[in-house]
Amino acid sequence: MTYAAITGWGKCLPPAVLTNQDLSTFLETNDEWITSRTGIAERRVTHVLPSEMAYVAGARALAGAGFSAADLELIVYGSCTNDEQVPNSASGVQLRLGADKAASMDVDTACTSFLYSLSTATAMIRTGVVTNALVIGVEAISPYMEWENRNVAVLFGDGAAAVVLQRSQEEEGLIGESLGCIAEARHTLRVRGIGGAYVNAGVMLGDTVWDFDGQEIFKRAVRGMAAASKAVMTKSGLNADDIDLVVPHQANLRIIAALAEQIGVTAEKLMLTVQRYGNMSAATVPVALVEALEESRVKPGSLILMPAFGGGLSVCSHLVRWGQRITPLGTTDIDLEPCAESGLELVNAIRAAKAPAGRSKGALQNTIFPETSYKTNGSWQHPNPVGIGWASTSEEYQR
Repeated sequence: MTYAAITGWGKCLPPAVLTNQDLSTFLETNDEWITSRTGIAERRVTHVLPSEMAYVAGARALAGAGFSAADLELIVYGSCTNDEQVPNSASGVQLRLGADKAASMDVDTACTSFLYSLSTATAMIRTGVVTNALVIGVEAISPYMEWENRNVAVLFGDGAAAVVLQRSQEEEGLIGESLGCIAEARHTLRVRGIGGAYVNAGVMLGDTVWDFDGQEIFKRAVRGMAAASKAVMTKSGLNADDIDLVVPHQANLRIIAALAEQIGVTAEKLMLTVQRYGNMSAATVPVALVEALEESRVKPGSLILMPAFGGGLSVCSHLVRWGQRITPLGTTDIDLEPCAESGLELVNAIRAAKAPAGRSKGALQNTIFPETSYKTNGSWQHPNPVGIGWASTSEEYQR
């Protein structure tokens, strides 16, 4: 059989740190409230576009693999915060890297985007479409954050990471996956203000309202990731005892703990970065994987389980068999441009740019979504023409 070995890896984290104390300067919160409910102590805020972080992470992954961008055949860019809708963001990374021969595509399944991208690239290598690929998970959430909403503002951060895949006859790389989507719960996590539903509707680009049903997300996330993890282990003839390391989506420490209990793995097998970076959406799993390698938690032949959930609600769990090499073959001097501002200064600049507060609120609430309609006599009807109006609450999620 043909496999897609992971031969290179790299991350890019913006230097500006936003602490819980920083958040308390404009939100009614404090460090104890945030850490006790989420496990998050700080997160990063980007001063550059997401494609720039993706480029740096990608260049570092290529250097680690000892692989030339000129020989790349595919770039898959996983994110829900792309630079532009058209052209795609993967092509921007291709241009920066000088990967002239590569096909380039974007994948957006929110927080699961990196893992869905890993499935896509691996399948294309297995079927002979390409022989290698660069897979990226990147997110720049801070410009779209509803910073006055404590329930979501404390959770998210920015960052990127990437891996290089190369065709191999050895059983390594992605050896099993379980993908799914709990579409009936898609309304529980929505960022209003991004996308075609808001075009010509009086919404200023950058203004957002976050629908966030924390209690429902918590339940669905744990159940979905646990079910996907059990399914992929069963399909692969493995059980929890066979797993050497779990690198989960870093959404919330309590979600991760509940997931570990559900699938029967000990805390010692968990790789955690949520305390340092918060929820970086598509970047959380690849960043945690890179740091697990840096901390020597990945051994030659390690079996790694990577479960995640995201908007949609997309769910998945991936099994990766690591190869023999656990150190990079090379490095690169490529880095982000310097940042003179602190995380708090960057966030306050975003908050100021969104002023006056509420300028788009009416338009953001008057949107019809697929789940607000129902089919009657063969045609779609809208039972609530002014929008669904779900509350943006996440208290239970953080408890």
